[in-house]
Amino acid sequence: MLDPRDPAELLVAAADGDRSAWETLEARFGPRMWAVARACGLSHSDAADAVQGSWLRLLQHLRSIREPARVGGWLATTVRHEALLLLRKERGGIVSSEVVEEPDPASAVLEADDRRLLWKTVSTLHEPCRTLLQLVAIDLGSQQMATRLGLPIGSVGPTRARCLEKLRTLISIQETAQ
Repeated sequence: MLDPRDPAELLVAAADGDRSAWETLEARFGPRMWAVARACGLSHSDAADAVQGSWLRLLQHLRSIREPARVGGWLATTVRHEALLLLRKERGGIVSSEVVEEPDPASAVLEADDRRLLWKTVSTLHEPCRTLLQLVAIDLGSQQMATRLGLPIGSVGPTRARCLEKLRTLISIQETAQ
């Protein structure tokens, strides 16, 4: 079940050492951070560095975020900055304007609606599918997924396939109902 606390409450709790609050922040904002990093054109390993760097920045500023309720936007901006720093280093200080281009507003709204529907559907799945698909979204490796889910590493792939099939079926049913 998703943690119902708002982002500001989660920040305070995380700053006070609440591990579940930190994990909820990761689950809630991690996929978006990965999407931002990858949209900047980073490789998987560079995107991982940008996302990790952003989490580190949040850890450093947990108690000083000006608008705690908007931590999701803060994280997206921070990961974009981290990504651009990595790209500048990689390209000798030159970053193409294509990297920072934002999608047009209509596409952004449609994509946001699709993502909302997807994650709403994922939230209806039973465990371990719900958590496994969240871990797939943040591109966690099979070994880490197996550890977090308490599964043997050899069962991660087949479990992922079954969970994705369940998700496809649910989405298909929803599309047919519309």
